[in-house]
Amino acid sequence: MMDADEREVYLFLKGQPERFVPESSISHHAGGKRRFRQSTDWAKPALLRMLERGILELDTTGAYRLKPMPNTDARKHWVSPHIAAILKKSGRKFDHVIKEDDEADAYYNSL
Repeated sequence: MMDADEREVYLFLKGQPERFVPESSISHHAGGKRRFRQSTDWAKPALLRMLERGILELDTTGAYRLKPMPNTDARKHWVSPHIAAILKKSGRKFDHVIKEDDEADAYYNSL
């Protein structure tokens, strides 16, 4: 399980899945400006723990991003949670439909 700092970093990077983000930008935007003023490198320990556990990737410039989830089934389609609820109410089977938040959060929490 992620601690509070790791969760803040995760939620910030989740909004930018394809982009590598520098540590200073993560520290500034993930924790808010007040936390950044208190300690400019507050995110560094969390980033290192997440990198060690395989949640993050590091590029050659030292920027981080979430490690892409493995593609287990190319036929699955992503839908919003409210669309998934509508499909579920119809009574038909939609095994090939994945709710984005549930699947991604479960994957990254398992690392």
